Amino acid sequence: MDIFKLEIYIPESHLKALQAALQASGAGRIGNYDSCMAHSHVKGTWRPLEGANPYIGEVGTLSEAYELKVEVNVEKDRLKRTIQAIRDIHPYEEPLINVIPLYPTLTGAKAPSS
Repeated sequence: MDIFKLEIYIPESHLKALQAALQASGAGRIGNYDSCMAHSHVKGTWRPLEGANPYIGEVGTLSEAYELKVEVNVEKDRLKRTIQAIRDIHPYEEPLINVIPLYPTLTGAKAPSS
């Protein structure tokens, strides 16, 4: 079983919608638990370029704001639908969604042979 960690950056105002979307897509399952995720406050910076339609900030101006970094695991067979669910509710024109492969641990998955 291939497992990935998603890191999603989102305004705090959209956390509940994101949690619901992740739960509906099947992300955040660990053994006999679901809806497992963590979030922490971060400060993001960005500068919208010409042609951008920023949710916050102005084209050509460096902006910064506090937002949440949400971390959740997802199995490979749910990855595409989870990313689409995130994009469907995310207010940013270009949401940052990091997809990081995870090495199996004690979740019952078998480690790949080397």
